[in-house]
Amino acid sequence: MKPYDYLFLSTRVRSLEGQLLTGQRMGRMLEAPNDQEALEVLRECGYGPLPPPTHQGLDELLARQRQAVLEDLAAFVPDPQVVELFRLRYDYHNAKVLLKAQALGTDASRLLLDLGRVPKGELEERLRSGNLAGLPALFHAAIQEAREVLNTTQDPQRSDFILDRAYYQELDRLAQESGSGFLTGYVRALVDAANLRSLVRTRRMGKGNDFLRGVLFPGGEMDIQRILTAVDTGLALEELYHSSFLNQAAQAADQVLAGGSLTPFEKACDDAVTGYLAQAKYIPFGDAPVVAYLAAKENEFTAVRIIMSGRMAGLDTETIRERLREAYV
Repeated sequence: MKPYDYLFLSTRVRSLEGQLLTGQRMGRMLEAPNDQEALEVLRECGYGPLPPPTHQGLDELLARQRQAVLEDLAAFVPDPQVVELFRLRYDYHNAKVLLKAQALGTDASRLLLDLGRVPKGELEERLRSGNLAGLPALFHAAIQEAREVLNTTQDPQRSDFILDRAYYQELDRLAQESGSGFLTGYVRALVDAANLRSLVRTRRMGKGNDFLRGVLFPGGEMDIQRILTAVDTGLALEELYHSSFLNQAAQAADQVLAGGSLTPFEKACDDAVTGYLAQAKYIPFGDAPVVAYLAAKENEFTAVRIIMSGRMAGLDTETIRERLREAYV
């Protein structure tokens, strides 16, 4: 694909960016006198019809908006892999939910999202019957391995890691096949952020490099062996990442390891990825504005959930605000 192939869609995306949830709109949602008025702010972002402010209503609203965004861009995108890459997370989310539900003998249908490549009903039936033939190859293999590990060890974290590893492998494959430098850079940023999180969790658990090696994902800009060597030598994370886009997140990580809160660190990781995406604002057309918009919408849905769930739980405004990520616009 050439940048000019995206000329129409880039123009459309630039128009849609005006409806994104900005920091100012988030502030109005936080300061609204009641939950219904907080939801009303979303009309400016193209949401509707708006449900009553309940957890079920919020789930339905976000699922509906996610579906609308993916279908809208899929109808115009020259390279379908760009949208497919954003559908992957829902396949792997559903697989995690279904495997745990089967292990516990519970019904988790309400937690499934029908936004992936594989319809949620079909995936549920395939896992129930054991007939995984026809699923994407890497997804198929990961489900089989994750189920075997879960049945053997009863450890859902190990099962989740197997699926996460396959997820990042698929992201990398799709990005490479698309030939898009911007999309490839986005996937590498996601991997680097995930690896920094794994590094912090491992250090907090008091585990060594043998454990850490098993929970790092390949495909990022930061070489895995460099991370392991830094841990061996006791190098501060801020020094390890000093020239990386994750520099501020690494500073927050060092504070976590000194006994600080995880919330600023998690926020800094997500904000760093948003910082990478912000480069698309200066690219007039091509796949970059489309990728950045899809990622920005995912961040927006997370922000809406944080705000509304926090309000419904009775959290104070400042506590909710601390959890919010930087807006793309």
